[in-house]
Amino acid sequence: MADLNFADRLLDAVAEKKTPLIVGLDPVYEQLPAAITGHRELNDENDVEAAVDAVLEFCTRVIKVVAPHVAGVKINAAFFESYYWDGAEAYMNIVQEAAARGLIVIGDVKRGDVGNTAKQYAAATLADPALASLDDLVAPDAVTVNPYLGLDGVQPFIDVAKDEGKGVFVLVRTSNASAADVQEFKNAAGVPLYMHVGKLVEKWGAELVGAKGYSAIGAVVGATNAEQLAELRRALPSTLFLIPGLGAQGATPADVVKGFKSDGTGAIVNASRSLIFAYNDDKYKDLGPESWEKAIENAVVETKQALAQALGQ
Repeated sequence: MADLNFADRLLDAVAEKKTPLIVGLDPVYEQLPAAITGHRELNDENDVEAAVDAVLEFCTRVIKVVAPHVAGVKINAAFFESYYWDGAEAYMNIVQEAAARGLIVIGDVKRGDVGNTAKQYAAATLADPALASLDDLVAPDAVTVNPYLGLDGVQPFIDVAKDEGKGVFVLVRTSNASAADVQEFKNAAGVPLYMHVGKLVEKWGAELVGAKGYSAIGAVVGATNAEQLAELRRALPSTLFLIPGLGAQGATPADVVKGFKSDGTGAIVNASRSLIFAYNDDKYKDLGPESWEKAIENAVVETKQALAQALGQ
């Protein structure tokens, strides 16, 4: 078992980097900088080896750029799994790269199943490998999971979190538009489903609350529904929030701060496309195509400053 609770480790990293911002890695070949896709060995998106190598090159360099500025990265497994076994290997390579640079690594895998299947998902996505030949490999510090199947689908991940000092972020109120069709459905007492699930997450994580007052079992709560974000913050005092939606999905720093407590704690904020593809933004075009890494760094620093201002820090 790790010596330090995941939530404590994450909040220490946030304090060290002076920001709750984390960077989402959702690499799309068509949006990679020309400086990478124009390379003669990386310029064929229909060749799996060339495409994966381009994605690896991009993500590795992004991690190097953002590591001095943020506490962690959220790596979306789907953007790697679309390349089949080459992509699965690339995903693990990026996990290793981020961990080696001291970043908290969140695997955005959104797994959800029951029984032995859930146990295998937890072992595959969150547990450090038990196989002797893989003893130098590390798994992410935390993963996202889908709670639709109830505690049966989440418990194996909680068990790994308890045994290995890892974390779990359970989907509670997501930032996509049609989520309301399911997540705002109300029971006979008028309680929406997202609130019911949120209170379950608070209950499930009660035994894994760290010294800083937050559980290793957190919640994914989108910032695109700011009032619901604030409502959940009030209702779940021990639950650490992972807040997506800032930037490309339309949420602002003013929306995001509703997921924090008055002392500025209680959440981390993920931004993906607005940061990793910042070089495509007209705002940074003057830097030139060869300075795509500088555009990403500028976007990260400016987003940090905007969050700090919104939080009154």
